[in-house]
Amino acid sequence: MSIFATRRPLEMLAGLRGSNNEGVLALVLVVIVVAISILNPVFFSLTTMFSIMRGSIVPLIFALGVLIVIISGGIDVSFAAIAIFSAYTAVKIAQDGNFDPGLIVITLMAACFGALLGLVNGAVIANFRLPTLIVTLGTQGLFRGVLIAYVGSKYIANPPMSLDEVAKTNIISIVNEQERGAFLHVLVVPVIILTILVAWMLKRTMFGRAIFAIGGDDEAARRAGFPVVRIQMMVYILVGVLAAVAGVFHVTLGRNANPQDLVGNELDVIAAVVLGGASVFGGRGSVLGTVLGVLLIQVINNSLLLAGVPTAWQRAAVGVLLIVGVGIQALSAKRKTKRSFVTAQLGA
Repeated sequence: MSIFATRRPLEMLAGLRGSNNEGVLALVLVVIVVAISILNPVFFSLTTMFSIMRGSIVPLIFALGVLIVIISGGIDVSFAAIAIFSAYTAVKIAQDGNFDPGLIVITLMAACFGALLGLVNGAVIANFRLPTLIVTLGTQGLFRGVLIAYVGSKYIANPPMSLDEVAKTNIISIVNEQERGAFLHVLVVPVIILTILVAWMLKRTMFGRAIFAIGGDDEAARRAGFPVVRIQMMVYILVGVLAAVAGVFHVTLGRNANPQDLVGNELDVIAAVVLGGASVFGGRGSVLGTVLGVLLIQVINNSLLLAGVPTAWQRAAVGVLLIVGVGIQALSAKRKTKRSFVTAQLGA
């Protein structure tokens, strides 16, 4: 057998694995679903699948924003605070003004607030070159404080009627004889469109390439002619807009606006993005991996819920997955460094 015949299956396996281990994650997801379905046949049903898809709507939009930040070499933990600030403020303006502009206008209003808050993050990080984690931790507290102190701290039980109508709208409704229903929510559609747009932006545009370049080495990107400061600011503005959209969808699905919501669940989103193959060191990641990571977290949480596992242990499971994901990345980076060193020594 020739060496070329041996290489061909290996190349095929490498292709199935994916550049960010998406193939491995997909296989893990399938194995977990099969295992849970054997243990609990109720899990393998349209009802559960549609429920997982509904539960993934908000986390996936968050994850897309986090993915962009991580690829650029940063970490953002303020996205949840931006989301609830923007969504709550937009809903409160509509309620106080006694008008119902509809979901699209409320989303656009929230997106404007999200862009402004994202600009705050971007301006501080890009101009002063401060650690992104520290800055976004600080702005998380700042945004929450401003929201509760100056915008409102009251629970809004009756958001605009247009949001309530969307909350009750499904694109697929299946009810069987046992009166158990499987419902696929309409908000899945805009999330799919957003996912495709972000994937296109990262792969096909100069802005997307610049994000990867800055995450790989910001100094090299600067020397290559990329306007690093401007791009970093645009990254955080975009993340703010995505967070705001997620916030409005959260309010719509929950049919209420609570200024205390969302903040505190950042770990699930970051874990999903890291498990999806995005490197915490920057410069690497994919939308497909992120989607699989979000689905994996949702499947695990859903299965633990069906098994009656307390919420605290669900959080612990996500924490373990995050540590495993970061650990695998660190080991992989160490091996690559060692391999490069050996190659350089042999070449010398």
